[in-house]
This record gives sequence, C-alpha cells and structure tokens, in this order.
Amino acid sequence: MTHKTIQSLKAYLLTGILVTAPIAITIFLAIELIHLIDGWVSALIPEKYNPETYLPYGIPGLGVIILLIFLILVGIFTANFIGQSTERLWNSLIGKMPVVSGVYNALRKVFETLLGRGKETAFRQPVLIQYPRKGLWTIAFITGPVYQGVQKKIKHKLVSIYVPTTPNPTSGFLLYLSEKDVVPLDMRVDEALKIILSMGIVNPEKLDQKNSKKTKLSN
Repeated sequence: MTHKTIQSLKAYLLTGILVTAPIAITIFLAIELIHLIDGWVSALIPEKYNPETYLPYGIPGLGVIILLIFLILVGIFTANFIGQSTERLWNSLIGKMPVVSGVYNALRKVFETLLGRGKETAFRQPVLIQYPRKGLWTIAFITGPVYQGVQKKIKHKLVSIYVPTTPNPTSGFLLYLSEKDVVPLDMRVDEALKIILSMGIVNPEKLDQKNSKKTKLSN
C-alpha cells in the first residue's frame, strides 16, 4: 500500500468512528438506563401484581412504561386543587429543613428552567461576565433583584448574578456586579444551559446558523 492509500484509510476509519461512536454510545446508555429503571420499578411492585411473574420471559422497558404512567398520574393529581394544596404543603415542609431545602429548591429551579415551566424562572437572562478575573469570560445568569440592604451601600446600580459551575449548574456563586460590567447574551436560558451542561461541546444549532448567516453577509 502506498502512503496516500494508508492516509485515506485512516481518514475513513476516523470518519466511521465519528459517525458510529455517538450512535452506539447513545444506544448503549439508553439500554442501560432502561434496565436500571426496570430494576428499580420491578423491585417496588409486589410479586403477585408484577406481569413478569406470570410470563416465561421478561418485558424490556416495562419499568419505564410504569414510571411514565406514574409520572403522568402525578402530573394529573398535581394539576387539580387538592394536588396543588398538597404540593404547597410539601414545599412548606421541605423549606423548614436547613440543608435539604437548599438542594431541593436549587434542583426545582433548574428543572423548571430546563422544562420551561412556572410563571417565572430562576434565571432571567443569560449574560457574559469577566470571572474569576479580568480577561476571562464566563456565562452567567441574572437572577432576582438586588437586596436593598446591599444596594444602598454601593453608589452605582448592582445586578444579582449567578455563576453556575460546569457541568453541574446547581452549584455556583452569587455575585453582585455593576450593571455596566454585565454583557447580555442574545439567547434563551435553556440554550445557555445547554452550553454549560455540555462544557461548551454542544452549542445551540439556531445560534450557530444565525452566526454563520451573519458571517456570510459580512463576507
């Protein structure tokens, strides 16, 4: 084989890996997740009510189906008046637990943001700030209004900023920054979270398409 042929084969091999590896890993993780959920759910079902007890073979995905039905029923229950009252009572009880309440509220806000639920989101606007030092930029989020007890100590207007860690946005830092040091981003909260969760590997396609169009126009 010539050197050119070997280089071509290497290129084809790498292309084949790039195409098949994400598909294979995704399928593998999906199967493992289904087996994991099946194991958890099956262990909670009494043996006499478990369909697999009466069948000569197991049913892959049965646990996932039961879990989906359970989640839908929880959603239906929560949507009515009794369910909403129960949810408020639960949130009130959790709120009185010092450590648990912080974790619960953070996770709840993240899921509300990711799923686009709730009248208001935990994060209002994705922004760029220089952190942890000047010259280094990171994605952060504007949160609630600045507490007046803090604002009145500073002459210029402050903004409440949450700086999430990567790839776990439930942990991070609260910063009070001058409004002039905050650069708003032209993207939605969920699009910014995709970048953070993927450690910058995955970027929103819509933003990439928009940027490519701008580049073509400028050229």
